[in-house]
Amino acid sequence: MQKTEESIEKSVKSKPNGVLLFPEDFTKHGTSAAIRKALQRLREKGIIKQVAHGIYVRPKKNEFIGEVMPTAEEVAKGIAKRDKIKMVPTGTFALNALGLSTQVPLKLVFLTDGAARIIKVGNRTIKLKKTTPKNLLAKGKISALVIQALREIGKDKVTEDELNKITKLLKKEDKKNLIHDIALAPEWIKIILRKALNH
Repeated sequence: MQKTEESIEKSVKSKPNGVLLFPEDFTKHGTSAAIRKALQRLREKGIIKQVAHGIYVRPKKNEFIGEVMPTAEEVAKGIAKRDKIKMVPTGTFALNALGLSTQVPLKLVFLTDGAARIIKVGNRTIKLKKTTPKNLLAKGKISALVIQALREIGKDKVTEDELNKITKLLKKEDKKNLIHDIALAPEWIKIILRKALNH
């Protein structure tokens, strides 16, 4: 047990601060029970902090505010990478990510092809909603977000200002990706996406 803890501590300290640490990262250091125990001990010693259930970090240090913990967005990305799943931000989170809303959502909702679950990160929540593969086929980072954001706003509720912002954002999207993603969108969203192509 001691040996597992020492080798995990060494491994943890060799990684840059701010990197998310999962028990699965340390499988070569011992059994899953020994790894869990070792991470628990390292947490008690103050070497690592728990971010969420089964997710740890050695926080980055900032000279003004002290320790900087990973954001819920970073945790979500880490989970997607670890589980090799696709995730698309949806709802108010998609609006916020595009700059269409200043409201910082306490609940980040993602559509995913992985298991549905809820992860608590501080006072925020990451909710993974299982969806059909079609909803995850969008190739463009911006266009995928735009489709979800427009769904959240709703048909006939998009303001002129929002349309202008969306068109501006979509112009930064790779044209091939945008053409691909238009085919996946509901009819009323297709019309908005096409406008960006023709401008």
